[in-house]
Amino acid sequence: MKLSDASDSDSYAGIDAGLRVQGVGALVLRYGLVLVIAWIGLMKFTEYEAKGIEPLVAHSPLMGWMYGFLTVPAFSDALGVVEVAIAILIGLRHWSAKASALGSGGAVLMFLTTLSFLLSTPGWEPSLGGFPSLSALPGQFLLKDVVLLGAAIWSFGEAWTSSARIHRKRNACHESGSGSQDREILTDREEDASIY
Repeated sequence: MKLSDASDSDSYAGIDAGLRVQGVGALVLRYGLVLVIAWIGLMKFTEYEAKGIEPLVAHSPLMGWMYGFLTVPAFSDALGVVEVAIAILIGLRHWSAKASALGSGGAVLMFLTTLSFLLSTPGWEPSLGGFPSLSALPGQFLLKDVVLLGAAIWSFGEAWTSSARIHRKRNACHESGSGSQDREILTDREEDASIY
């Protein structure tokens, strides 16, 4: 065995290890997102959370108008239903890339909305000179949504790509009438599901 062969072998082992770590990271990212959204959604059914989000929603030009026809607890409950539904859809990735893409898209919109609260709700700490010093609530509390937004965008892109790939292969199979392509689609679907 030559030195270059050993170095190639180490290189491939490093790539394999890196891909495994990347796969674990993808699982933690997607299902961590599911956990966070579901947990936050379930909390919306409590009076504590309904009162906690009231000033954020009331100051928001995107959502404040809803208090004109919904009570604070009713709005919080409705938001909880939406958030739990989003979490469930994202969590279905193993079985349905399309459902996961839909849920991830909903999460992207949800986090963009909550990040808009940074602009509409007073959140700069005056004792530290105001902007860019964020107050603990709501400023720092909302800032974490930038990372959650990134996770939702990644999940949306991955699930959408997978769904499109399966759809394209299914169309190719129907056009050619080949049974071997049916098996190939099933294999691709199994590979996608086993990763996520």
